[in-house]
Amino acid sequence: MIQAAVPVLGFAAYSGTGKTTLLTRLIPLLKGEGIRIGVVKHAHHKVDVDKPGKDSYELRKAGAGQVLLATAQRWALMVEEEIEGDPDLQTMLDRLDASRLDLILVEGFRHVRFPKIELHRPVMGRPLLCLEDPSIVAVASDEPLPVSLTLPQLDINDVSAIRDFILFKYLQPIFHE
Repeated sequence: MIQAAVPVLGFAAYSGTGKTTLLTRLIPLLKGEGIRIGVVKHAHHKVDVDKPGKDSYELRKAGAGQVLLATAQRWALMVEEEIEGDPDLQTMLDRLDASRLDLILVEGFRHVRFPKIELHRPVMGRPLLCLEDPSIVAVASDEPLPVSLTLPQLDINDVSAIRDFILFKYLQPIFHE
């Protein structure tokens, strides 16, 4: 199981289920409750957050192993790494400044064992992940599930209910241990 200084909750689903869409609606609701949120997003393809022609891109392409780009509003650290396979979730979590966070949301990393809400759309014809992953704490779906589960079942389209689950069923027991 992964370790972090603040609670970590993932959103696991097959591609095209709507993880990012849900998170972009959920994050403002959690932030409205005073929760400081960090996000780790897994991408299966090569992504370059820097743009060709920009100074930071050119410095990195010239051979700098790390480039920290700083502005008055934000900063970004780009690190060149050649690793085999997927990034390690624990390593990514360790890089966040937990002192500025109350909750870390993770999009993806569905094969890693840590608490997750599964997003499921039966119309996609994909199997339920929770049947094989005991770290899933709830399932959010847009239709009734084809099997009976003991896990909490949420409406994927009711973002307020998902927020409430996180606040009162997931975070509250952690903060009151």
